[in-house]
Amino acid sequence: MVKGLFLCSMAICLCAQSMHGQYKSEVWVADNGDGTYKNPVLHADYSDPDVCGVDGDFFMTASSFNCAPGLPILHSTDLVNWRIVNYALKRVEPVEFYNKAQHGKGVWAPSIRFHEGIYYIYWGDPDFGIFMVKAENPFGEWEKPVLVKAGKGMIDPCPLWDDDGKLYLAHAWAGSRAKFNSVLTVFELNKEGTAPVSDPVLVFDGNDGVNHTIEGAKFYKRNGYYYIFAPAGGVVTGWQLVLRSKNVYGPYEPKIVMAQGNTDINGPHQGGWVDTSGGESWFLHFQDKGAYGRVLHLNPMEWVNDWPVIGNDPDGDGCGEPVAVHRKPVVSKSSPVEAPAESDEFNTRHLGLQWEWHANYQDMFGFTSDLGYMRLYGHVLSEDFKNFWEVPNLLLQKFPAEEFTATAKLKVSAKDDGQQSGLIVMGWDYACLGVEKQGETFVLKQTICKDAEQGNPEKSDVIAVLEPSGKFEAGLKPNYEREIYLRVRVGKGAVCRFSYSLDGKNFTDAGDEFKARQGKWIGAKVGLFSVAPYGKERGWLDADWFHVEK
Repeated sequence: MVKGLFLCSMAICLCAQSMHGQYKSEVWVADNGDGTYKNPVLHADYSDPDVCGVDGDFFMTASSFNCAPGLPILHSTDLVNWRIVNYALKRVEPVEFYNKAQHGKGVWAPSIRFHEGIYYIYWGDPDFGIFMVKAENPFGEWEKPVLVKAGKGMIDPCPLWDDDGKLYLAHAWAGSRAKFNSVLTVFELNKEGTAPVSDPVLVFDGNDGVNHTIEGAKFYKRNGYYYIFAPAGGVVTGWQLVLRSKNVYGPYEPKIVMAQGNTDINGPHQGGWVDTSGGESWFLHFQDKGAYGRVLHLNPMEWVNDWPVIGNDPDGDGCGEPVAVHRKPVVSKSSPVEAPAESDEFNTRHLGLQWEWHANYQDMFGFTSDLGYMRLYGHVLSEDFKNFWEVPNLLLQKFPAEEFTATAKLKVSAKDDGQQSGLIVMGWDYACLGVEKQGETFVLKQTICKDAEQGNPEKSDVIAVLEPSGKFEAGLKPNYEREIYLRVRVGKGAVCRFSYSLDGKNFTDAGDEFKARQGKWIGAKVGLFSVAPYGKERGWLDADWFHVEK
């Protein structure tokens, strides 16, 4: 495993962590408080996770696709309690392309490594090629991304620094772009890790009738063996495969080291191996849970005859199955019980790190402030608008648990009829509760859209007629305001029930139940929206706070 010195000084670390202070979730806590933990350690959509350990600190990243900022950086000292501390990618490259909502494209299956004082992240964009970004301090500013190799179809890259100083990159191929898949290739990079110095070599062919859809390569070296950890069999029903060879280019011997077995953890695969200071090996990976996304599991890993065995292996056949509850890792640093932030008071110039846009942030999306609220300006819809699939300024966060309630205190401002702002649950299907100006009043509407990617139209129902809580002369047109509290309760099975309140105390159910659905390669998300009709000026939404509770 990769080891090295943790370069971030204690002062910088403490400063960076204090900016994103400890957060105790009301809706999902993996740490049982008795020396054990339960899976998933994060009941949130951290797809295709990878992890590295440096002097008792662990850093994880995950796929972020078209969402921005991208490449979340999570930190832990015990692999159970995690905090989101940064993003490595302020804007998805190429910037102009990702200034529009590009669902399912962008950052696929990154790998994070530490080598000679530098943190590296490699990822594949199936439409543009393999990228790399690096930093000396994972809590701080990451350098501008480098396009390592341009091309289509290359995904899931992972570097390996060999004992002789050579650097190799293993990766998979996306059939949707390359028109072939189920193979892994390896090529050599220059010393800087910024360009190839050899052509790719085929090292494993999953078109063997067994290991179809092999992807998600993670490259390691141990005891003279090269290892490629790679899931196969598909996201929902697959397994974790490990390949082993004495030669970097193979041939590689395959072995299934974790599968669902007798558990209810479907498709347990695609993740990263990390060692602790206590000499233990652990494996972080995802499980696909539909609308909840790809949630994060932690499993113990043992080495038997130079093969890893992940999870429990009750029959001793060398293929483990995921654990539901297990003792925590033996580590060198204590950790508070914490989770990535969910609620936000919007009281600072920095959005909470849980928030992402559906495209690269642009100034006209809106602004943070020291005024006690965050302002979201209405996105002006296209002339041939179909549904919210095209809207880039959706401000969203991941579903944090199987059951939770999200409530927002909002003030809607509008000048033109049709300007609408509110609360949304977004995915392939979506539903929102919006306040829309109509004449001298506002109407509260529930809007539902099925199969949004296909361009299907929305269907809306008026829930209530609301009088403005304020009207002000502002330029050529008066500005109408409505203060309101909007809420969505997410229950088991991702069934959502919306409600609203005019006083923050008494809530009234609004509209029909809605079953959330995942988006394109991502889980369903919840958050805020503001839109304006084609040709009209922008209204806006001032968000006072957003609370996630039981």
